[in-house]
Amino acid sequence: MRVLITGAHGRVGEGLKLFLADEEAYELTYLDREDHPDYDTHVADVNDYEAIRPAFDGQDAVVHLAAYPMTDGTWEQVRESNLHGTHNVLEAAADAGVEQFVFASSIHAAGMYEEDNAPELYEMDVDLTVTHEDPERPDSYYGASKAFGEDWGRYYIEKRDYPEQFYAIRIASIREPPYDNTYGDAEKGVERGDWERGSDEYETQAKRLKGTWLSERDWAQLVELCLEDDDVTFDIFFGTSENERGWFDIEHPKEVLGYDPQDRAEEWTEPPEELVEHVEANREG
Repeated sequence: MRVLITGAHGRVGEGLKLFLADEEAYELTYLDREDHPDYDTHVADVNDYEAIRPAFDGQDAVVHLAAYPMTDGTWEQVRESNLHGTHNVLEAAADAGVEQFVFASSIHAAGMYEEDNAPELYEMDVDLTVTHEDPERPDSYYGASKAFGEDWGRYYIEKRDYPEQFYAIRIASIREPPYDNTYGDAEKGVERGDWERGSDEYETQAKRLKGTWLSERDWAQLVELCLEDDDVTFDIFFGTSENERGWFDIEHPKEVLGYDPQDRAEEWTEPPEELVEHVEANREG
């Protein structure tokens, strides 16, 4: 299967390449604004339709990751890559006759459920489950742009010949090594000098990530299951690992795709030693 990955060299893309790049089942093409020393790359910005269009020829699937990723982004920052860029990628896929489209959406497309219930939500005894059938409730321009991308996908499925299948994965919290664990955000705050290890702020960050963490290998599994699927026309899936504190429904991807998460937040009761050593060697202040 020939698969084009947009935004391939960003944080989310690096985790995906780690698990899919050596898979014999896939012939991967990488599209990114910047070149990469280890991967042949179609260098182009998703805002430039003419520049990206040739990369779509002959592809069986597109995994669209390219985006402005910050929830505190302004309208101007989010608009170009997340709205105009996503439209360009969908249009290029449609024009090239690409059959499958996997869209990296976000839990922030439904982020107000968390905002309304935090920080109590981060405790084990709060009863809240958000499913793919609940209304979109974006918490930011970024979240709204991801909800927009899902709606664009439905439009292309229902009104255009291609793509024939659209999968929106509402990604939770993917962190790059050595932060790829449930203490990653808390330790980053220590590294920046925002708080001290063991403080209330530190513990809140750790509790939150124990609900939203998505390991890199579980993320790669979700994408691979979408690429292998023959039945879905349009669907939305929340993506987290098997976290007891989680409030986003992952029973749906289990039932529809056969998702079998390999990691769970409860594996960590304290930050890994190698992460602490990294932070202490690099902390500011």
